[in-house]
Amino acid sequence: MNQPLSVTRRTKLLAANADGIAEAAELLRAGGLVAMPTETVYGLAADATEGTAVAGIYAAKERPSFNPLISHLPDPAAARRQGLFDANALALAQAFWPGPLTLVVPVSSGCTVSELARAGLGTVALRVPAHAIAHAVLEAAGRPIAAPSANRSGRISATSAAHVMADLDGRIDAVLDAGPTEVGVESTIVACLDGTPRLLRPGGVPRAAIEHVIGRPLVLAGDAGHAPIAPGMLTSHYAPAARVRLDADAPEQGEAWLGFGPGQDFPTALNLSPTGDLREAASNLFGHMRRLDEMGLRTIAVARIPEQGLGEAINDRLRRAAAPR
Repeated sequence: MNQPLSVTRRTKLLAANADGIAEAAELLRAGGLVAMPTETVYGLAADATEGTAVAGIYAAKERPSFNPLISHLPDPAAARRQGLFDANALALAQAFWPGPLTLVVPVSSGCTVSELARAGLGTVALRVPAHAIAHAVLEAAGRPIAAPSANRSGRISATSAAHVMADLDGRIDAVLDAGPTEVGVESTIVACLDGTPRLLRPGGVPRAAIEHVIGRPLVLAGDAGHAPIAPGMLTSHYAPAARVRLDADAPEQGEAWLGFGPGQDFPTALNLSPTGDLREAASNLFGHMRRLDEMGLRTIAVARIPEQGLGEAINDRLRRAAAPR
């Protein structure tokens, strides 16, 4: 299964049942690439312990090799075998695993995650997903599974099997279809490396909830001028083909419109949440961006999103989509 990337390989659509899970796990153990659902987004999964399998992820996604990958485990005990957890990391794992939180910790002496998946760093990004199908695949595979979002690098993340096929059909071995994802944005990433927890990426767990557990404010980690130590830290990321204009009051002539809240009925428009529900907005974000981008207009104008709770993660993705490329 460790053949060079081919854009003509057959990508098989697997049902989210016992047979599909077993076939997905078998493909992963053989070094293949399988897009699998999690509660956040679909992940492009490969055996994190094998550099050749991990290289397949980078090739399929056309992803910069210095951007490390999250390794997914079936339970906290398995995660703790891969990394060194200080008191903050232990408290956060207990509070939010399984769930949409990734912890970046120093590697343990017994870490089996490949250097390529770690981008050559002495740290490892670990997550225990809260999704029954993902959990079953991880249990059956029996090893850490690297699974960045199942889309081309820099493109909009996939929240359904159809999104995966639109980006990666012919580039990967299979897609395990369990319907749309629930959270709709990637996991929050927190680094626990030196006794001072740092927020590397907003995501599915709000910052306030994390700060409540650790009993102090998170330090915000900047990424300018430094190689990323976690996924999703490149400035231009999650980018559609169209230009993105943020904090707009209304669309201008020839613009698509991504609205939020009531009273957003414009032509060529989609609304993240007509009722102003941030959970609904997060769930719809990537799908709506894809649909608007497919209209072929030069610009997507985006309404203001509150910078609170999941709004912080939504705005983070939108700012990266709008960044110069």
